[in-house]
Amino acid sequence: MTAITQIWDSLTDEFSNLEVITEPSQVAKLSLDYFHFSPILEAQLKDKRALLVVRPTTEAEVIQVAKTCVKYQVPLTIRGAGTGNYGQCIPLEGGVVLDTTKMNQIRWIKPGTACVEPGVKMASFDKKAREIGWELRMAPSTYRTATIGGFIGGGSVGMGSINYGQLRDRGNLNALRVITLEDDPQVIELRGDDVQKVNHAYGTNGIITELEIPLAPAYPWAELIVIFDDFLTAAKFGQALSDSDGIVKKMVSIHAWPIPSYFTALQHYLPSGKSCALLMICEYDLEAFSDLVHEYKGEITYNKTATEASKGTSILEFTWNHTTLHARSVDSNLTYLQTFYFSLERVEQMYHYFADEVMIHLEFLKFGGKPIPAGLQLVRFTTEERLKEIIRYHEEHGAGIANPHTYIMEDGGRKVIDPIQLAFKQKVDPNGLMNPGKMRAWLKR
Repeated sequence: MTAITQIWDSLTDEFSNLEVITEPSQVAKLSLDYFHFSPILEAQLKDKRALLVVRPTTEAEVIQVAKTCVKYQVPLTIRGAGTGNYGQCIPLEGGVVLDTTKMNQIRWIKPGTACVEPGVKMASFDKKAREIGWELRMAPSTYRTATIGGFIGGGSVGMGSINYGQLRDRGNLNALRVITLEDDPQVIELRGDDVQKVNHAYGTNGIITELEIPLAPAYPWAELIVIFDDFLTAAKFGQALSDSDGIVKKMVSIHAWPIPSYFTALQHYLPSGKSCALLMICEYDLEAFSDLVHEYKGEITYNKTATEASKGTSILEFTWNHTTLHARSVDSNLTYLQTFYFSLERVEQMYHYFADEVMIHLEFLKFGGKPIPAGLQLVRFTTEERLKEIIRYHEEHGAGIANPHTYIMEDGGRKVIDPIQLAFKQKVDPNGLMNPGKMRAWLKR
């Protein structure tokens, strides 16, 4: 009997009271995310698989899983719905994947705040929260299927970031409850600034079993498409709209031609050669919004009320990283970047310099209290070296790259090792079993 077989038998015995998945195709599916957006990650991660997947339904069952993994020194990787793009939840060293999707209870919702288990789906939560006039502050384009815990563990920005910035900004996460990976797992509650020890930590610093999140007032969000003759006018419109404090909005997404050609379902509203803005605007502000469109010589080709937009596919699903998804469904040689341009001048410089090799897709978000253009550009991939040259050129000219072609947590956006996160990991995961290989601070200690 091999060591792996012995561990397999021991784990399945210990987890006999839990839902355990061992069927190879299901284990493979639950070991992966959308890492294949990156040809670099595709080569590095395509063969990584867990030994088995376990689906706890309670915190007590999570503690059982944690204790068992420590007992047998088996790596443990936490998973939400697996809608991320950077290999956050892919088990580099096999072991156990803990799927949190059955932990999906909303503990309570109050005006301005809520308490949920990690497996609560974002769209389902909003449906309930809107009954009392509130909603999530921000969400990714995978809003219909993504879980709140997964977004906190591996996400960063999304619709709503034009108002609330990034998840790591103070005030965007109130509290967390996490389980440690020690001989006797502990329950730790983190509040205030302490949540940053776990926020966007890829599940390397504790198993989230409960979250307290701040909410935003819910508005009736109209969904609109505005077309423009040229991209730079569209970009200037996006900045002007983002700067317009009196117009309440949730999303400002700008796309240079030929990106709109990849949105098959929207072709009726996107004439050939036109750049476009995909927008979520409060219905109460549409008159002022229309005046702004007129000022920039745009044309509204799509206008759904909030009620109409609540049925069928949301325009959100053509923005943020769904833009990349749609483009790759047409041309699998495309990949993408994530960029903080900070200014329209830098957007214009890159637009002219790279032309169609790097097609610009902007998402406006609040950074340091000011709306800025950020990019999820589509890149015509040729070689890894050329991709590095493109990244280097952006950084040398003042743009900030959140590199989506690495699974190392610190190498993506922040580019620095956080000693506080490292100290917390040493406390809660002394054996380094939680999602090993993803935290550079641990690898270099």
